[in-house]
Amino acid sequence: MFIDESGFYLLCSVVHTWAPVGHRPVLRASLKRKHLSIIGGVTLGGRLYVGIQPRSYKATDVVQFLKHLLVWIPGKLIVIWDGINIHRGGEIEAFLASPEGQRIEAEVLPGYAPELNPAEGIWAYLKRVELRNVRRNNLSDLRATVRNAVCRLQRKRHILLAVIRHVYPV
Repeated sequence: MFIDESGFYLLCSVVHTWAPVGHRPVLRASLKRKHLSIIGGVTLGGRLYVGIQPRSYKATDVVQFLKHLLVWIPGKLIVIWDGINIHRGGEIEAFLASPEGQRIEAEVLPGYAPELNPAEGIWAYLKRVELRNVRRNNLSDLRATVRNAVCRLQRKRHILLAVIRHVYPV
């Protein structure tokens, strides 16, 4: 499973829009830095697991996500992620060494190659396709919108597999 984190902000990500001839398209948005943090894991079989919260992820939150994965995924789990500090902290090490974390083996991708993680492609797809030109006024609306977009993407297994094949062609 490839795991990564991303942020979704109240500012809309403008991709492409239409307007009447001779009129410039205008999307109005409040300039707030509030955001939702999302952690997600994609399997080679095209399954997507996510967690969403209104603050940045810390090591304790990553441990909770890993525990959640262990509930849903039977057997040994190989986690491939980047070398960000929250993946290397003492809490992560302690969890992986505990009896509960023995089923997980963690591998770190090189820091100079984020394009090796298909989860990056998942975030790009969500932002550029599912949530393009979407503007929300508050975090609860944004959370519902992101959750719906993730649910739609979870049903599009062919997209998830295509993102994986884009990084690791067979």
